[in-house]
Amino acid sequence: MSVAECISKRIKHMQRGKPFTNAVFVEMGSRTSVDKALSRMVQSGLLERVTRGVYMRPKLSEYTGKKVRANPITVMEAVARARGETIQVHGAEAVRRLGISTQMQVLPTYYTSGSTREIKIGNAVVRLRHASWQRLQHASSQAGIALTALLYLGQKGVNEQAVEKILSSLSAEEFRKLMACKMHKWLREVLADFA
Repeated sequence: MSVAECISKRIKHMQRGKPFTNAVFVEMGSRTSVDKALSRMVQSGLLERVTRGVYMRPKLSEYTGKKVRANPITVMEAVARARGETIQVHGAEAVRRLGISTQMQVLPTYYTSGSTREIKIGNAVVRLRHASWQRLQHASSQAGIALTALLYLGQKGVNEQAVEKILSSLSAEEFRKLMACKMHKWLREVLADFA
């Protein structure tokens, strides 16, 4: 079976509208042969190229009948997964999710263990900012979001109401995870007062 046939067979089982990277097919052949096969599938309409190295099966809107664009955040997650990066919501988004602030980011921004860059999908942009390992601890978990929010607020911005709101969002297990994180001495002391 050729590389193109192997890829085509696997693509038929993939969800429509869900982005994936060309790295998914790395074991099926050389990078050149995989890229050529994917390029031919884009030309034939079987696939849609979302951005460099990211593809998806086209999906039509049930309301308009037009093609649905890829969600920039799912594209960013697919790229990060393919590169083996850790990603975490930005502190500004973390405080919004936890109800401490109502301000929304103009550009969705995430912390990453990879390089700082922007991913563009049509007119939409997702910004990835390189961050220290401290901000990436327990990424995507409630404890990780709480830690990111606390670090974003900083020593001067952390107050009793903010800490109470953050801690009320955590289960006992998530609170233990948070306390097990490496953090500044001032932050550990603030959290210890509420333990």
